[in-house]
Amino acid sequence: MNALHQYLFDAYRAARLDEPLPPAPGTYDVALFRAAVDRRRFERVLAARPARGRLRLRVAALRRRRGGGLGAR
Repeated sequence: MNALHQYLFDAYRAARLDEPLPPAPGTYDVALFRAAVDRRRFERVLAARPARGRLRLRVAALRRRRGGGLGAR
């Protein structure tokens, strides 16, 4: 049985018992992924490790665009 089958069984049971339908499979996947990424970033901050990923690339691009200036390394 896969997630879709389980959802269909749960939806049928909920309809028979006049309960609200359960969320469809995959409804909260994006929110779960974002929470995991946020948790990992938070742990990196606590461990005093440098930022990685899109944020670091954007900061580097801003520094290049400003020509060094304040905050340049």
